[in-house]
Amino acid sequence: MSRILIRNAMVFDATGAEPYPADVLVEGNRIRAVATDLGTVDAIGADVIDATGMTLMPGMVEGHSHPTFTGVSEPAQLGEIPPEEHLIMTIKNTRVMLDHGFTSLFEAASAKLRLGVVTRNAINAGDFIGPRMRAASPEITTTAGLGDERRVHLYRESFALIADGVDEMRKVARLCMREGVDNLKINVSGDDFVTHAKARITPMSRAEIATAVEVGHEFGRMLVAHSRSAESVKRCVEAGVDCIYHCDQSDEEALDMLERNKHKHYVGPAFGLLYNLMYEHEKIGITKAWLIERGFDKAFEVSCETYHQMRKRGIRVVIGGDYGFAFTPQGQNARDISHFVRFFGYTPNEALQCATRVGADLMGLKGQCGEVREGYLADLLLVKGDVVADVSLLQDKDNIAMVMTDGRLWKDPRRSIAREKLPLAAE
Repeated sequence: MSRILIRNAMVFDATGAEPYPADVLVEGNRIRAVATDLGTVDAIGADVIDATGMTLMPGMVEGHSHPTFTGVSEPAQLGEIPPEEHLIMTIKNTRVMLDHGFTSLFEAASAKLRLGVVTRNAINAGDFIGPRMRAASPEITTTAGLGDERRVHLYRESFALIADGVDEMRKVARLCMREGVDNLKINVSGDDFVTHAKARITPMSRAEIATAVEVGHEFGRMLVAHSRSAESVKRCVEAGVDCIYHCDQSDEEALDMLERNKHKHYVGPAFGLLYNLMYEHEKIGITKAWLIERGFDKAFEVSCETYHQMRKRGIRVVIGGDYGFAFTPQGQNARDISHFVRFFGYTPNEALQCATRVGADLMGLKGQCGEVREGYLADLLLVKGDVVADVSLLQDKDNIAMVMTDGRLWKDPRRSIAREKLPLAAE
């Protein structure tokens, strides 16, 4: 069994405590010791890493992950990629996520039915090293809902499966169960990024939502939903959807419902899209006037206020910003932690917990992962500097000296950190 001793680290353990100095011993894929009495851990036979000046923290969890999204500008472009090439692109994206410190991906939707499933299975089988992954279905939508890219004169695929009515929803949901998804995704509201169903519109009926939840929960899977309108949030809470994304137009009633049921639901703002539009629109040839004309400035303000309220109400919120489009490229994901601090009122410690412990809970790993704690799975990062003092350090992959997933070194600190091999006692 491999033994790795990380010495002199400043540990952010994701429990809410302030960082503290400790030596951390990893044996196999578990954290075996977290010793605040420095120098007391038995290092015989261990690879020793000097972490002086660095933060040791849990690996990050992307709570709204789209590893099958390949930098496209339009949803229909995802349907045009042949599945063989699409799988290779997906695998490359999981490597990008590891490089940036994300050791777990909670997939919010897959661009094709089996892409996420096959990638997850290959990682679990050890065919290649990748993040822990919960695989999602495509986004199940209705005719004229978000993801329906068909035209009367032209059939087009996107990232969606179409289901109108209870019977079609049950059939499509069961199909996804058969193919092995962990997360069943439904698009309950529209979105301002499409023309036929704006964010304020709620195309999916209560009966359709309830049917999806019934099927998913019967098979022991999680339900996740695209829900911007206040009405869509209310319908999701009523039906028991496990993770509700966006929620930016939530009114007082919707927030009250989320608060009353805060131990049943997770929420993810998926704020990266809005941020990049508002602050980096010139990179993609969009003018500020265009954004204001379409109300994105108001949507930005409303979203910020909504998540200020969610923080105050103690609602469980995960990071993940809809990365994977042309203007939200994979690898920018850690920006969300800074967004939580800058725009939502979270402290750096709280935002980092959303990216680690809360995300691990969403992954179904509560009590097993997401904290630096004895007995927990060894998904760990070493980051140059103090991440609690400056969470933006996580946005630069070069600041991440070590990435460990399930006790294995993906990013090996021996390339940049002095390392010694201690002799066995018999020697």
